[in-house]
Amino acid sequence: MKKFFLSVAILVAVCISAKAQVSLGIKGGVNFSHIDADNFKSSSVTGYQAGLFARFGGGLYFQPELYLNSTGGDFDSNVNGTDYNAHVKFTNLTVPALIGLRFGPKNLNLRVMAGPEYTYMLNKSETFSDNFEAAFQDFGKYNNSTLGYQAGAGVDLGPITADLRYQGGLNKVNSSFGQTQKLWALSVGFKFF
Repeated sequence: MKKFFLSVAILVAVCISAKAQVSLGIKGGVNFSHIDADNFKSSSVTGYQAGLFARFGGGLYFQPELYLNSTGGDFDSNVNGTDYNAHVKFTNLTVPALIGLRFGPKNLNLRVMAGPEYTYMLNKSETFSDNFEAAFQDFGKYNNSTLGYQAGAGVDLGPITADLRYQGGLNKVNSSFGQTQKLWALSVGFKFF
């Protein structure tokens, strides 16, 4: 893990020193999140994201972000003929640190990016069927902090930017029932400079 963070630091230094271009902007969009869980059929929920980003560098760039988002999942199970269901929704503060490659003409840039992210849960909303908590007691004990990764592609058209990304977890949101979160996010942003 130390080697990973050292590699990220070196790439950031190269990006900043290679070309001192800086962009700041806002972004917002929609995401489709899913929590995999052992012994449950799970489905996606639709959420949002809104926040800020900075971009440092030219063709090779570093892009830290800070945004608020909502994620979660729906769960169904049938054990011995009894149906159980749950709906979980989180409000999170997410901080990705992405390294990317930008190519194309000046006013039409295509981009690919990837990097680690830290997510802190600010709020949790849960709805369980009446019989759920008695049968699956540890199901809703979610971690407040998780580490993950993002990878995706984007396009810049002048000051307008759009991204499509996949986000996965490096650790479980809840160790009980093997719960891991994944999501697809589509966002649109505006670069102030």
